[in-house]
Amino acid sequence: MPQQKDIVKIAIQMPGAYPQLIQLDQKKPLSAVIKEVCDGWNLPGPENYALQYTDGVQMYITESVSIYLLMSDSDAGVRCDSLKELAGVSTDMTFAQEFISRNGHLLLVKIVEDSTDNVIMTHTLKAFMELMYHGIVSWENLSTVFIKKIASFVNAKPTDASIQQVSLDILENMVLSSQSLFLQVKHEITMERLIAHLQVTNQQIQTKAMALLMALLQTAGDSDKQNIIHSSGSVQDEMAHHLYVLQSVTLNHQELRMRTPLDCYSQEQRDILHGLRQAAFETESENSLSNERRRSLCAKEFKKLGFSNNSNPGQDLVRTPPGLLALDTMFYFATRYPDAYSRFVLENSSREDKHECPFARSSIQLTLILCEILRIGEPPSETGSDYHPIFFSQDRLIEELFCVCIQLLNKTWKEMRATQEDFDKVMQVVREQITRTLSSKPTSLELFKNKVNALNYSEILKLRQTERLHQEEILAPPVLELKERLKPELLELIRQQRLNRLCQGTMFRKISSRRRQDKLWYCRLSPNHKMLHYGDVEEDSDNPTIETLQEKIPVADIKALLTGKDCPHMKENKGKQNKVLDLAFSITYDVEEYSLNFIAPSRTDFCLWTDGLSVLLGRDMSSETMRSELDILLSMEIKLRLLDLENVPIPDSAPSVPKPPSNYNFCYDFSQTEQ
Repeated sequence: MPQQKDIVKIAIQMPGAYPQLIQLDQKKPLSAVIKEVCDGWNLPGPENYALQYTDGVQMYITESVSIYLLMSDSDAGVRCDSLKELAGVSTDMTFAQEFISRNGHLLLVKIVEDSTDNVIMTHTLKAFMELMYHGIVSWENLSTVFIKKIASFVNAKPTDASIQQVSLDILENMVLSSQSLFLQVKHEITMERLIAHLQVTNQQIQTKAMALLMALLQTAGDSDKQNIIHSSGSVQDEMAHHLYVLQSVTLNHQELRMRTPLDCYSQEQRDILHGLRQAAFETESENSLSNERRRSLCAKEFKKLGFSNNSNPGQDLVRTPPGLLALDTMFYFATRYPDAYSRFVLENSSREDKHECPFARSSIQLTLILCEILRIGEPPSETGSDYHPIFFSQDRLIEELFCVCIQLLNKTWKEMRATQEDFDKVMQVVREQITRTLSSKPTSLELFKNKVNALNYSEILKLRQTERLHQEEILAPPVLELKERLKPELLELIRQQRLNRLCQGTMFRKISSRRRQDKLWYCRLSPNHKMLHYGDVEEDSDNPTIETLQEKIPVADIKALLTGKDCPHMKENKGKQNKVLDLAFSITYDVEEYSLNFIAPSRTDFCLWTDGLSVLLGRDMSSETMRSELDILLSMEIKLRLLDLENVPIPDSAPSVPKPPSNYNFCYDFSQTEQ
């Protein structure tokens, strides 16, 4: 039994009517108070009614007091307190059912439609939202006037943060409830105001605005999504900036995963790694294997998956970025597209070790490339406007892009006939394929997939060549003339570099008829560029000095430089030498019968030596490395020379010479000045 108080408040709840509130300022026994109330109101016996103090346990009785005050003509202060109390207790399901059964929610809708008091409006909207959370009544029963009023709070310039926050929440639930309400809300809400809410300092409003925006995009069809994004017709600069900011803020939610390394002690993360392995290979039951046999099998399969550390594959994911995001993308691909995943892994497992495309290594690098292209982790700039329309049509953009691009990577790898040494080169091509495709602004994942697969390796090469030629064509004649003047100077710089490289020397391997490569020899050019010194060396020896090299050839005696299949040591046993054909070169001296044969350690060394020997022979350098270096040096030098002319248009032709004067009698008379 509640304690007796000086002021007694009694709520009388009668069937089919709103509860009545009685307040008596007197000290009487509870039974006497109840009898007095019943007698005063001409009511039947109190046993037919639910009577309780307002601070009692039966919450729905307590809230009945608030219902009465809403219906009364009490002053604003009392009404506001009642609404505040109602907002707090509307979370109770029992009360909500009783309140809604008496059409109390329609009373709140009426208050929203008619009231202009912000304080009352705040508590009314909160109470309404709490009641609707229970799902007792449908959102579709709301009037158009109510929807317009709620939308006006969102579209209005920043006023009461509490009203805007709960209004955004109400609109989100409307959008998700039915297509008709989605169309009404989409019609009432302007995208500019909604995005403006994402830029305020109030994080709760930011969150609610983002939730409403995502609800609009999630509910909309493809055409509606485009209408939402381009609600103003053509995208103006300001609108493009807002879309860019929205994209940046959303994608940056992945930054935490991107910067979190894999925890080798996390059982969940270890299970995901083993799930990748088990999804790719059908192996015998591991439970029946010994620990040593199981570890050996796991290491072998992780190696096939492309992990560099097959005994502890988690070490490959310690680097950040991409961190755990790379694990997320791999696992998403394996579970979302299991057939494509198995095909990728098994196809490369059957290739030679040198030509297989490592799935794990490729996935980690590809995830990093996607993070860099999408600028994950970078705060949105104040002037940025480069957004991707595909972002607004795809819920899990990074994961889905990864699934398309990892298959593209495998396709490009085969087109380039790549080996493990070409890994970085392949990744550069894939980056270019993705970047070029996204720059065309595809509006759907399917369109992106079609475009990026059509942009194969041969197309990339054609585009590069076309752009290079186009760039040269659009250069103004003065710039082209400057380029031609700079070329001899830069060619001389490259020649000196080649000669200096020959003076440093290089270690070469001897290829014997037994196909053994255990013998080494060293060759270097003398500082005066007159002698080639060479001789045998041991495996781990330091670079020998000229004095220790017993053999030498005068540069003046060199007759010719041969490369590839023209070399004497390539003409013998042709079938056995195919692998080193591109690295072979020879020099002939005295008479044609004598030659010094080389197998360069790498393609770079081959280019350096053939260029250097061509310089010694007074010939032009012709390697691809020389052409690439010349282009880079010319580009850098021209940019430096024209740095002061930035944003100054360079004319295609020299200014015209003016006509000569009618006479040349423009001698100045100093005598008048002296006087």
